[in-house]
Amino acid sequence: MPDFEWEDKFNAVTAGVDEAGRGPWAGPVAAGAVVILDRNLDEFLLKGLNDSKKLSALKREQLYEHLFAAEAKGQVAIGIGLASAQEIDETNILQATFAAMRRAVAQLKVQPQYALIDGNQNPRDFPCRSCTVVKGDAKSYSIAAASIVAKVYRDRLMCELARKYPHYAFEKNAGYGTSAHVAGLKTHGVTPEHRRSYKPIQKFLLEQAD
Repeated sequence: MPDFEWEDKFNAVTAGVDEAGRGPWAGPVAAGAVVILDRNLDEFLLKGLNDSKKLSALKREQLYEHLFAAEAKGQVAIGIGLASAQEIDETNILQATFAAMRRAVAQLKVQPQYALIDGNQNPRDFPCRSCTVVKGDAKSYSIAAASIVAKVYRDRLMCELARKYPHYAFEKNAGYGTSAHVAGLKTHGVTPEHRRSYKPIQKFLLEQAD
């Protein structure tokens, strides 16, 4: 379970940073950044915050709402950043993810002096000092909170894209390559929200060109 051990390593205002959506074939990659300013969070958050992948969709949604309620009370600061499918294609998914992370930190109302970044790759030109924490969303409250913010925000965004592009089941698969998504591609082709640099999408583009 997460705790504040990593935050306590630095005598500084510290943000947790995490991403969601590196693997999907469609939609943006999202990043969350969270600074916990007051550790006296409500019990639901302190007991519930964890790696977003280990939580049910309902629990993630509830924690997301509690985090924004805590932000309204001044207990946390939350930032969200995105990088579009087009940006992913123009740079690559890693650089687009780093860009989304920088944007998330820039959106914070309280700018951190240090950032804890989930994973093992540290972005260059970050707006503050930073270090990586492997599986950090299961170790640090700040990273766990950022994980949930990024995941829920992106899932909601994909539900909005599902209304614009209703044939790909984005509301269920969040852009991942499920059978319903593949069926939509075969019938309706590639949308502007698809990542054309990804090999499965390149394959569909080639088939469309034949």
